[in-house]
Amino acid sequence: MGEHRPTLVRPPPVDTSKAPIENALELTDLSIIGPDIFTNTRELWHPPGARGIYGGAVIAQTLAAAQRTVPDNFVVHSYHCFFVLAGDSSVPILYHVERVREGRSFCTRTVQARQRGHAIFTVTCSFVREGSGGAVTVSHAAPMPAEALAQVPPDDYEEPEFLQEPNSSKRDDPFQSFRCKPHDADKPPDQKRVWQWVRARGKISEEGGHRAHLSALAYISDSYFIGTIPRIHKLWRYPVKLEELDQLEPDVREHLEKLNDWEGYGKLEDYKGRPEVGMMVSLDHSIYFHNPKKVRADEWMFTEMESPWAGDGRGVVMQRVYSKDGTLLATAFQEGVVRLKQEKGQQKAKL
Repeated sequence: MGEHRPTLVRPPPVDTSKAPIENALELTDLSIIGPDIFTNTRELWHPPGARGIYGGAVIAQTLAAAQRTVPDNFVVHSYHCFFVLAGDSSVPILYHVERVREGRSFCTRTVQARQRGHAIFTVTCSFVREGSGGAVTVSHAAPMPAEALAQVPPDDYEEPEFLQEPNSSKRDDPFQSFRCKPHDADKPPDQKRVWQWVRARGKISEEGGHRAHLSALAYISDSYFIGTIPRIHKLWRYPVKLEELDQLEPDVREHLEKLNDWEGYGKLEDYKGRPEVGMMVSLDHSIYFHNPKKVRADEWMFTEMESPWAGDGRGVVMQRVYSKDGTLLATAFQEGVVRLKQEKGQQKAKL
């Protein structure tokens, strides 16, 4: 086994003047190697039971790397990426930015994230010069659901204690989540919506500025995204076998019960006889930033997720992100693999 070296350079002490998400997403400039090359300053989060690094971390760091190469008066409006290989949190990532186009109103960047000489993640993103649309513009936006404000968490909200237990996937997250209880359980999957409020912990620094807020939104946008599919179909998605539910250690079962209840999906016993998720992994991810300068990722943002289609072992999910005052900040899309466990004897497909 090789030495565990998650970063190329020894990480500096945590900067307490910055929000946890700023520290988690910090980049190190590698201009000594070549132009527009960056690497992760700190080890990236590998969620318990996941195939690799949390995708939102690489999404956010590729955006941050691209932002470093554009003029200050350009803001990101469009971001499109592909997850090529699972990232390894024990190995440094190199981010190579290519300056594809420099226009008067738009500029384009591609970013490739590489580990061990292989691309694990590729991005194309576009930036627009502020105010280039003219004094008079056409505009409209989908409104935030009125019912969402009835479930907004308080500013002093603290997540339940069980989410900080050692076996929790939410432990040490740099952002907070508040799940809204489902209100459409009797509707077909394509008409169901998954709601949550999210925000970065702490306060994003003035030094980080609006670009830090945008990177934080990008990080948060991958949370439970493709996971919308098993939720609207009521699929068993936990990393224990459904038929062994009664044999679980009491503390493990209690944690799962609390988690399922916190998300508003009822009792574990209700899942008996339901299909089980065999594989779930993101394939691609797109974000359209509508009001980039209005993003305040350390304040509560409302996200609404829905799925127009799932089939052939894949699913597509759309997400709208709103500020607390109802401004539509961004719209995101993700396609992912969502395969069910097959009957014994059937060949397991691989990616």
